[in-house]
Amino acid sequence: MIDWLRIVVTMTILAIVTLVLAPVQVLALAFDWRLRRRLPRLWHRIACRMLGIRIHVHGAIDRRRPLMLAANHASWKDILVLGALADVVFIAKTEVASWPVFGTLAKLQKSIFVVREERRRTGDQVNEIASRMADGEIVVLFPEGTTSDGNRVLEVKTSLFGAAAVALPLAPEGVVHVQPVAIAYTRVQGLPMGRYHRPIAGWPGDVTLLPHLMGVLKAGALDVDVSFGETYDYRDGSNRKHLAAFVESRMRRMLLARLRGRPRHDA
Repeated sequence: MIDWLRIVVTMTILAIVTLVLAPVQVLALAFDWRLRRRLPRLWHRIACRMLGIRIHVHGAIDRRRPLMLAANHASWKDILVLGALADVVFIAKTEVASWPVFGTLAKLQKSIFVVREERRRTGDQVNEIASRMADGEIVVLFPEGTTSDGNRVLEVKTSLFGAAAVALPLAPEGVVHVQPVAIAYTRVQGLPMGRYHRPIAGWPGDVTLLPHLMGVLKAGALDVDVSFGETYDYRDGSNRKHLAAFVESRMRRMLLARLRGRPRHDA
């Protein structure tokens, strides 16, 4: 009974906050106010607080621009976590735009929707990503291309890293910064997350959204460790495959270190 009461209160508060902030965000998007970048962070912070997601940060977001964050992807919660830490814009697969609730929220944040299967559209998508980065926005890429179980890093896809090359001519110093990020869900209700609770961390594609969301709400308190690694400076002549390998190895190292409870000595 107490769990259900808490869930109702949480969802009610989130609905009220969304109804208050959404009209302001619509205006900010229509007139391209800088506020459009800041309001989503406020919403994400409130959402994390209400869902009981406690964020522990290791390292720091690179202050240089243009900047792309390349993060492992376990769940829709990753969006809330990274969105609560900085004013970021996400690269999302085009199907997300049609999802109930989540699709609307993604549009309000002016996410970049991509169709990875259609190579003829890749150029336009990469150009938009590069343009947003050149305008000073922090772009978040989930280079695995799908969600995992939260215990590992899947193979990184190289295609959208092409945005780094396209953004080079727009970069004031001729360099685009790509920073690996590892998101590790480590505790539930203050206790180490064992095998029984791991499904709360990850959201594989074969699990429907509503049951997973209810599992998160019932958990009440989740701890997530976010590690920011060494930045790769992508310059003229840099190799995209080398960049992808660098990002994948750093993400995997940081993720495993956090899941095993080890301190991060380096990126």
